Amino acid sequence: MNIIYAYALLSVILVSLISLVGIFTLSINEKVLRKYIYLLVSLAVGALLGGAFIHLIPESFEQIGNNIIVSLEIIGGIILFLILEKFLHLHHHTGDICENTKDGQHIHPVGRMILIADGVHNFIDGIVIGAAYLISIEAGVAATVAIILHEIPQEISDFGVLLHAGYTKTRALWVNFLSALTAVVGTVLVLFAGNLSGQLTIWLPPIAAGSFIYIAMSDLIPEMHKNKSTKESILQIITVFVGVGMMLLLLVLE
Repeated sequence: MNIIYAYALLSVILVSLISLVGIFTLSINEKVLRKYIYLLVSLAVGALLGGAFIHLIPESFEQIGNNIIVSLEIIGGIILFLILEKFLHLHHHTGDICENTKDGQHIHPVGRMILIADGVHNFIDGIVIGAAYLISIEAGVAATVAIILHEIPQEISDFGVLLHAGYTKTRALWVNFLSALTAVVGTVLVLFAGNLSGQLTIWLPPIAAGSFIYIAMSDLIPEMHKNKSTKESILQIITVFVGVGMMLLLLVLE
């Protein structure tokens, strides 16, 4: 059993380190990077919608088997993040919990929202890894590989959203890594609680799907409309399809 715990923890730590994929941008001039940030935002829209409609929602209908419950959970996830954004905007304007960049600019609330949504998603991934290793080492390795393939495009898009929200490259890497560590919490929970914690993998995905849909439709797509040129608009639409295509490709690979 100890070897299973070791494999599971090593695997989930590896998955968490994928959140540092943005480290490859550190050599890029920040002004240049921000010039093209609108494409990363578009990629995030495609990745979030693809993750929700291609992965999380179909899996939820299959696992739960009750269409009404799944639909209500998805709506609940959307409303939950509507309330969360209301709360963040309220405190953003009153200055109670307002966060600033090093140059004094405010962090847009969508930055915190993507961290929370991704944290929930990573927590679910951690539970999946832990539960798979409790079945067998082979199942755990397979689950880890599948999650890593899923996380790479997701983390690239999340990193882009954090930069768009006002974080510096270094801070975006750091907070994204902290959000990824919820996967470790999920795995540890499964290893100690066993099959009981596995129920969370059934009931949390529809809520995560609702959060992905809300962030993409309410926060990121309105930002896309700020680019007025025909060339940039065409590139945005293409990049959205690229994001969706990556999620579709992952479904084929799985």
